[in-house]
Amino acid sequence: MDGAVRSVSRRCGKPTCHCAKPNDPGHDPQVRLSRTVQGKTLAESFASPSAFHKAQAEVQEYQRWQRLCAEFVNISERICRLRPVGKPAEKWSAEGKKRLLRSIKKSRAK
Repeated sequence: MDGAVRSVSRRCGKPTCHCAKPNDPGHDPQVRLSRTVQGKTLAESFASPSAFHKAQAEVQEYQRWQRLCAEFVNISERICRLRPVGKPAEKWSAEGKKRLLRSIKKSRAK
């Protein structure tokens, strides 16, 4: 759950309500979590402070998880670069090249 938590003043939309008047602060502030799901922005309101604190903790855990994953990928890439190649370089045989190219084409087609 990646997103931004913020407080917004809300307006009910009724033309005769006090919130419709210019310079009126609106109704009680609402705490909302906005996040992107499949390219669309969703806003979620919280009914209680405990629900807000729970969502806030979940956002922090998700961000921590993202940092750990990025660190894992970074370390894995460094290990791959440092790992020795193994045997001395061999030349590809004509049949070996054909097999490799067929394998690559099949994996891209999926």
